[in-house]
Amino acid sequence: MNPNAYEAARIGVDAEDLLAARDAATEHAAHDRVLEENAEWAAHAYDGTLEDAPQLVLEDVSEIPFIEGVTGVEQYQHRARVRARDGDWFAAVTPAAPGYERYCRERLGMGAPTVLQPEVQAARPMRVAEACRHGATFEALVAGAKQAGALVIHPYMGIAPVWTLARELSAAAAVPVQVLAPPPAATWIANDKAHLSEAVALAVGGDALLETRETRGLEALVAAAEAMRAKYASIGIKRTRCASAMGNLVLHREAHAADAPLRPVIEAFLRETEWDGDETVLCVEWARTDLSPSTQCWIPPLWHGDPRVDGVYEQLLEGETRVFLGSRPSTLPAAVNDELAALSLLTCATLQALGYIGRCSFDFIVRGDVRDEDGWEVFFTECNGRWGGTSTPMHLVDRVVRGPRPAYVAQDVVHPALVGMPFDEVCARLGESLFDANTQRGRYILYNVGPLALQGKLDVIALGEHPEDAFDAMRTRLPTLLGWTA
Repeated sequence: MNPNAYEAARIGVDAEDLLAARDAATEHAAHDRVLEENAEWAAHAYDGTLEDAPQLVLEDVSEIPFIEGVTGVEQYQHRARVRARDGDWFAAVTPAAPGYERYCRERLGMGAPTVLQPEVQAARPMRVAEACRHGATFEALVAGAKQAGALVIHPYMGIAPVWTLARELSAAAAVPVQVLAPPPAATWIANDKAHLSEAVALAVGGDALLETRETRGLEALVAAAEAMRAKYASIGIKRTRCASAMGNLVLHREAHAADAPLRPVIEAFLRETEWDGDETVLCVEWARTDLSPSTQCWIPPLWHGDPRVDGVYEQLLEGETRVFLGSRPSTLPAAVNDELAALSLLTCATLQALGYIGRCSFDFIVRGDVRDEDGWEVFFTECNGRWGGTSTPMHLVDRVVRGPRPAYVAQDVVHPALVGMPFDEVCARLGESLFDANTQRGRYILYNVGPLALQGKLDVIALGEHPEDAFDAMRTRLPTLLGWTA
């Protein structure tokens, strides 16, 4: 049992509650279709029997909308390295930054997996799962799976190319190959904001959702937006499958006169986000609050254990569309954290009954005064049915820091002074402040360092004695060590 996990009984969730939430999944509109589509991949579904088998870890983000336009996004494939262990394989289409693999092995003690660099078509560098299906990489994986007698693929998310890779490897190696992720249909139940709203309503009731209207077609969307503008100070237009606020449009009443037409603004947004004219678009109440926590969850196969919440986090967000910058373990009152965890466990149980397996997280907003025992309320905003920007550093901290999870801040660090700086130079500048898993000394842990060369960007975890100390380490001391003024 993860010592950082929220115990269901303590937060008021018992076995009967979880069973009721699982049973509620049968009422989901997509229930029968999802289970039918899951069955296509049943031979490769993770069931716990290959727990000790080597894993192929990879970070294929290719089916997240609009990601392909992000400069150097293929470098993000190296985030999966934090999950790789001795005897595993780790695949990325670009080489690691010089010195980074040595840092993972020697400084962080994360074992020595076999590193694979599959060949990829120049126009498709994000598609690492597809690249693993061909050439020398596929042959190496087949040979490795034969030798081990089995293989588990542990991907970023359970997209179809990952499952196809599992099927082809199993056929070629004649050994079991399982995927530690949900099948594609269950993956998209979690990652589609409209489907999630239905799952939440079934699991915990509609009171945990802000008013949301599903629309099909431009006319219906504009009509919903006009009606909700009259009702709320701010509304949001949401594409259903986008990540990191890239599919959000926020409209504030004070910025648009009551009689100003919303259609041109909405049309422009839909055009910019490449809407196909048919996909469901949501119109939602947009609650203004600085409190946007998330819960980091793990869902085992159905009837192989109950879901768990591994942590409650505060997200660090920027701008009116709330773009994700980073996170830290929650400093909210225990009652708020417990409520977030309880709602998450029940919704996880509903997703579990729909075939979901593996890592997922829920984003919330908290409205009201959390210092007042009865003065606050929480609402779901979305689910991330995948590994992500909070679960990855959480896993890394839990893996390398002994004892209870410390206070920390994890976030992107971007600065012109870092552009082109070698990774080894970053480590040298941090010196004794760089965390060492062997001695448990130091405060900075580095990952996702590939974007340094072109963007001057890397991801940093700053450990602290307490939350304020961790923030100071990130915002004040780190810039000084790296060579610029905070």
